[in-house]
Amino acid sequence: MAVYALTGFSLVSLLSFGYLSWDWMKPSLVADVATDPMEKSLPPTFARPPHIIFILTDDQGYHDVGYHGSDIQTPTLDRLAAEGVKLENYYIQPICTPSRSQLITGRYQIHTGLQHSIIRPRQPNCLPLDQVTLPQKLQEAGYSTHMVGKWHLGFYKKECLPTRRGFDTFLGSLTGNVDYYTYDNCDGPGVCGYDLHEGEDVAWDQSGKYSTLLYAQRVNKILASHSPKEPIFIYVAFQAVHTPLQSPKEYIYRYRSMGNVARRKYAAMVTCMDEAVKNITWALKKYGYYDNSVIVFSTDNGGQTFSGGSNWPLRGRKGTYWEGGVRGIGFVHSPLIKRKRRTSWALVHITDWYPTLVSLARGNLSNVPGLDGYNVWPAISEGKESPRTEILHNIDPLYNHAKYGSLEDGFGIWNTAVQASIRVGEWKLLTGDPGYSDWIPPQTLTNFPGSWWNLERLTDGLRKSVWLFNITADPYERYDLSDQRPDVVRTLLMRLVHYNRTAIPVRYPAENPRAHPDFNGGAWGPWASEDDAEEWEGIGEPLKSRNKKKKCKICKLRSFFRKLNTRLMSNRI
Repeated sequence: MAVYALTGFSLVSLLSFGYLSWDWMKPSLVADVATDPMEKSLPPTFARPPHIIFILTDDQGYHDVGYHGSDIQTPTLDRLAAEGVKLENYYIQPICTPSRSQLITGRYQIHTGLQHSIIRPRQPNCLPLDQVTLPQKLQEAGYSTHMVGKWHLGFYKKECLPTRRGFDTFLGSLTGNVDYYTYDNCDGPGVCGYDLHEGEDVAWDQSGKYSTLLYAQRVNKILASHSPKEPIFIYVAFQAVHTPLQSPKEYIYRYRSMGNVARRKYAAMVTCMDEAVKNITWALKKYGYYDNSVIVFSTDNGGQTFSGGSNWPLRGRKGTYWEGGVRGIGFVHSPLIKRKRRTSWALVHITDWYPTLVSLARGNLSNVPGLDGYNVWPAISEGKESPRTEILHNIDPLYNHAKYGSLEDGFGIWNTAVQASIRVGEWKLLTGDPGYSDWIPPQTLTNFPGSWWNLERLTDGLRKSVWLFNITADPYERYDLSDQRPDVVRTLLMRLVHYNRTAIPVRYPAENPRAHPDFNGGAWGPWASEDDAEEWEGIGEPLKSRNKKKKCKICKLRSFFRKLNTRLMSNRI
């Protein structure tokens, strides 16, 4: 086995020092308080549907919370998690759009057509309009619904906007990343525009306000103007801590001793977000919501290691199907939980929030068949066994096929060149190219970028397209058992075949130059008219327009943008 140098020390050295032998089942660093026996015998009753606050952070690494042993200060998250239920077997998706789409629909990517990459600003694509969303179901149950933060589920026509998908109000950005102060977003050289919206209008007047603080203030305002006697759902999708790495100076000063500049800025952003959560929790108590509330905290994907994030001790990073890309920080805090102050190892996936929250709201799930999520509230609140036994991480037929994969390697039933990953029970299987791998200790971040680059290239030279891990016994994915257990490999490949038969075609249309902000008053926003919106939906290339003359006027420009996009694609996040 090759041993790769880690800036003066080896992977073997790390193992000998115990960096990779942290006991996965060991209690978290914030001590769990013993459960009061009366909490089990006298649980609070749901006199009325609870207020639901769902907080989603962006690109926060698994290691980047205090109770996971981080050097970043998150006292609010630590306290809320310690007083609630920590989810330590909780899974998300490796990048932005997939996690958000699965949260909002309760369905795997293969069942919405969003199984490849993200929705890019100039694509005529959005969350399929035939999907009944989580906020729509909560509206049916009598909830007031509000969204604050990052959408990233498409906006090329007005029907795709948050206010058309179940939210009564919306303040936030439509694209994947914006400047935290100016709200500008560039999707390539010269393709820049403003992206902060209030409802369906551009919020020009909010420019200059740091987004994390702005969003927390908006939540406070919503709570202040609403009656706690009426159920409310607030989806807070912080932009933090996605790039660009920007933070108010007073937060950066706290981490002035950190040698790595990226890590220093990133840490400041995490702590600022933590204080924003504190302000939201304070508002819930001040305005009378807290005693009948459920707060869910979740990350959207693994941390980006070359932008300050850390997923230690997990393998991999954002954008990969290693545990560092898909195992998330998650907890639930609520006075309504029957068994508080504990750590749960129940298997939970981000699709589970849809049926769980609709059930808590006493909503009707009978008219949304085929959900991939499960109601996991009994597992969270009472400590019962999770109804979930497997997770399809994804099947992406468009991702670059692995050089050494083949149908033969997949026992004639699955082409192992295809990027896919699934967990069944304690087993996890990866095929194709799962993304850059290895374990990146926080210490190596000090010498960014040189130290981690060699680590990330660990598997580049291996002629493999199949990996199998007993993820319960080996959560760090150090011991590939694919050669020793071909029987398990074949069983999990059959599950991939099963899921693939239910997949719908990938929705990943070519970008359209008409989406350029210059054609929309300098801001990102809906650009397709009602007449031609459907003509630009599809797979790969846009469908032919009925109005050929109208389309032909921009054909040369479109060709230019496609070529430019191809050159820039490898540098995009």
